[in-house]
Amino acid sequence: MLGLFTFFNGLALNPGIELPVWSIAPFLGLLATIGIMSFIVANYPHAPIGKFWESNRNKLIIAVLWGLPVVLLLLSQGLYEPLLISLEDYFAFISLLFALYVISGGIYLEGDLRATPLVNSTFLGVGAVLANLIGTTGASMLLIRPVLKTNSERERTRHIPVFFIFVVSNIGGSLLPIGDPPLFLGYLKGVPFFWTLTLFLPWITAIGLLIALFYLWDSRAYKLESGYALMLDQKEFEPLKLKGSINFLWLLGVLLAVIFITPNNLAAWGLEGGPLSFLREYILLLMAGASLLTAPLSSETRRKNNFTFGPILEVAFLFIGIFTAMIPALEILQARGSSLGVSQPWQFFWASGSLSAVLDNAPTYLTFVSLAQGLTAANPGQFTIPDALSQIAVPAEFLSAISLGAVFMGAVTYIGNGPNFMVKAIADEWGYRTPDFFSYILKYSLPILVPIFIVITLIFF
Repeated sequence: MLGLFTFFNGLALNPGIELPVWSIAPFLGLLATIGIMSFIVANYPHAPIGKFWESNRNKLIIAVLWGLPVVLLLLSQGLYEPLLISLEDYFAFISLLFALYVISGGIYLEGDLRATPLVNSTFLGVGAVLANLIGTTGASMLLIRPVLKTNSERERTRHIPVFFIFVVSNIGGSLLPIGDPPLFLGYLKGVPFFWTLTLFLPWITAIGLLIALFYLWDSRAYKLESGYALMLDQKEFEPLKLKGSINFLWLLGVLLAVIFITPNNLAAWGLEGGPLSFLREYILLLMAGASLLTAPLSSETRRKNNFTFGPILEVAFLFIGIFTAMIPALEILQARGSSLGVSQPWQFFWASGSLSAVLDNAPTYLTFVSLAQGLTAANPGQFTIPDALSQIAVPAEFLSAISLGAVFMGAVTYIGNGPNFMVKAIADEWGYRTPDFFSYILKYSLPILVPIFIVITLIFF
């Protein structure tokens, strides 16, 4: 955290930056608050301050209080555009997450498989593929409950939601624009829809390594399970049955809206700039409403899914603060990003990825695409831009590095990608002892993911 502050401090002292250095303090404060509070809740569940943090209303109050100084600063300097853009991005972000959360909550995979390492690894593999077809949020919400149900009889399960976040909620969604928000933003800016399939080899390498490591880890944990837990797991076996299939129709509506209602199409239809410029978001919310009509809160599917609005409200409340408080950090990075000295693919991979872990990977992706565009324009003839990327004007090696960095390293913290917090919240509701904010980073993501990212760097960059 101190290193990040020092980095932005150096940028902010350069001439031409209108925002003062303290403007990043609310963002760092919000990150610290989330980390400290989640640590207290996980390790001191009976502490009064932990009880305070368990309330989503209190989370909203804290998020708003940290974001308020940034809002006042931007308004006082007449910087309305960054604030409006961030709020629009937040609306699009939360509309998609809300729709996928509600619709997937109406789909229930009934049953309880044996919680063997092979079954759990298969869940991860299926989730990695589904993440590209229905998004990391959709795949996470569809599969996390069956995974939790399958493993509910086991005792050593803390690692399972963590690897689920790694594979299904993040790295899995690297192959199509609908897989993860950064890639979707790239698609809107001119990256061809199927270009991201060129990332298959890094994707399969990272997914293969993660699932192999998970299998070894889970095998060791499985051997240490008590006889009673294994007997109960075998006794509760029940084949999977799909219920609530009508929700796949609403899910299809979401996917079609995301794919076809783009800024270019809105402009062609004469809808740009008015209230209908949010047509895509309106349709997403309409699909969520249709799901609630066909599978109301009292329905069997939602009751068996333990469906509540708690997890999505937690994400919505925390991320309104994050999207607001991170504006100065992103503005400073965009204004002085060229001073970073980033000019090689591996540097784009690690720089975009490192900041994606703490700044939310979608806006960070766009910032580094802008940096790559500026670098390419400033060095004409030095880089080759394939015809497929002529509209975005970024070399393929830079765009690959930025895409992989943003998507892969969104898994490093709970706030790196929207589904991360949702999976944690749902696992907590099911009684799983998920690691707190800092333990997730120090005990899991850094020691597990960083070596894999180094392998990706050595092979592909």
